[in-house]
Amino acid sequence: MEAATNVTFDVRTVLFEPGGPIEAVYFPTDGVISLVTPLNDGAVVEVATIGNEGIVGVPLVPLGALAVRAITQVAGRGIRVDAAVFVEWFERSQAFQTLVDRYTQALFGQIAQAAACNRLHSSEERLSRWLLMSQDRVESSQFMITQEFLGQMLGARRSTVSVSAGILQRAGLISYTRGRVTIVNREGLEAVSCECYAVIKAELDLVVRRPPRPGD
Repeated sequence: MEAATNVTFDVRTVLFEPGGPIEAVYFPTDGVISLVTPLNDGAVVEVATIGNEGIVGVPLVPLGALAVRAITQVAGRGIRVDAAVFVEWFERSQAFQTLVDRYTQALFGQIAQAAACNRLHSSEERLSRWLLMSQDRVESSQFMITQEFLGQMLGARRSTVSVSAGILQRAGLISYTRGRVTIVNREGLEAVSCECYAVIKAELDLVVRRPPRPGD
């Protein structure tokens, strides 16, 4: 198998399971991958989302495992890198190591922010945050997502998601039909979203845009 290959992420594709071996690391180029914690009753709680700014499978150590499931939320494409090759790149390149470390730090920040968001903010605020982050990742105002899957990601009942989506739709911020979401008024959606969207976006932007430090 080649060290790096192009892959397609279909909706609900599972890239790894909690406690399972990390055989490959993924760099999404579009689409959205969700990191979720499965519960004993079959429910899942989303702890982070990853798109074209990030890496799926870090922090990675040889023969390591993560305590989350990685599953595709929004279909897309990406690059698959064998775990052993990724570790080799990480150990050989200081610049690559610095970038991965910065992203890992931002990912942990997103996980902490999402935990507070899920506890303190309303369904409409959280749904707005999720939609804005997904639009950033797919770079399109339109994408496919079912209410059932969105409810799982937000840790809310399907009926709650339906009510929240209806509120946003009646406000002229989104259009939602047959599993297809269209963001009609992004500025309005940003106004409805909690501050968590801006906090998470700022952390991720620092990783993508920050110039290398001298000596990297």
